Amino acid sequence: MTSSRMGRRGRMAAYGIAGAVLAPLLAGLQAVPAQAASSSSSWCGGLRGPYQKQAEKFLGRKADGRQSVGDCRAIRSFQVAHGIYPQYGYAGPATWKVMQVVKKQQSAWKNPNRAGRCPTNRGRIACVDLTRQISWIQNGRHLVKHPVPVRTGRNGDETRTGLKKVYWRHKNHVSSLYHSKMPYSQFFDGGEAFHAISGSVWSAPGSHGCINMRTADAKAYWKLLSVGNRVFVYGHKPGT
Repeated sequence: MTSSRMGRRGRMAAYGIAGAVLAPLLAGLQAVPAQAASSSSSWCGGLRGPYQKQAEKFLGRKADGRQSVGDCRAIRSFQVAHGIYPQYGYAGPATWKVMQVVKKQQSAWKNPNRAGRCPTNRGRIACVDLTRQISWIQNGRHLVKHPVPVRTGRNGDETRTGLKKVYWRHKNHVSSLYHSKMPYSQFFDGGEAFHAISGSVWSAPGSHGCINMRTADAKAYWKLLSVGNRVFVYGHKPGT
């Protein structure tokens, strides 16, 4: 047998093996919706969730309880922005729960200390409201930093309440307990600190007691607070 024939047969055999391997993969791709395969960033599942109408109202859309493509994409955008999974535009319990938290956070923007819970006689102070999952900085009655979303301690590891003081800061801290990065750490109560996280501050179940923040917010707190500044934690985180 000539080498050219062997080469031809070898190639044919290889094609046969490749075809056997690729066939199920191609069949799987055909099962994916066309719009998902063409543009995963804009594709939506199209399913109507149990909190469809509430989600539509929250997002400023027509609250008719019917899942349109526009509704689906708006819900999905919210899920992506807030680290909610799965991200296919379904208005389920997890999405609605985060929407409720965000609504409370947005309503606190101008006057987070309306109820007067955070002390106004301690100079510059970082206030943390566990109930609304927000934090802000004030000086007396003057709002220095508008409220930002935070993620506090999970059930069993609740962030401790009370009046505290920033006693140590470490910009590139790494937890000796959990071996995780804690950028812009500002410790105020034992191992509890303000610090940035790479994930979502809206995701469950919560921290091990620290005040988790978005990186930009943790950077702002780093610039606005110093050792000796007071921290006041109050309220009760839902679910703990």
